[in-house]
Amino acid sequence: MPGIPELLIILLIVLVVFGASKLPQIGHGLGSAIKNFKRAASGDDEIEVSKKAALDGKAAKELPATADEDIEEVVVRRRVKKES
Repeated sequence: MPGIPELLIILLIVLVVFGASKLPQIGHGLGSAIKNFKRAASGDDEIEVSKKAALDGKAAKELPATADEDIEEVVVRRRVKKES
């Protein structure tokens, strides 16, 4: 963990590189990023559990159980289109 002298040197370098006018924007962006990361890490998802469960169930019904079933379905569809 860097000490006070190292942090001051880093702050001075950031000040020289970005300028004093950009520091508030950088601080705001960094704070927002940390806030969003903490919210995502805590598990407060925007999708409700019931909606997620419903979506998972619907997706499971739509997907074939195996890749072979998916290939067979495509082959059957192509044969039907050619015969029509």
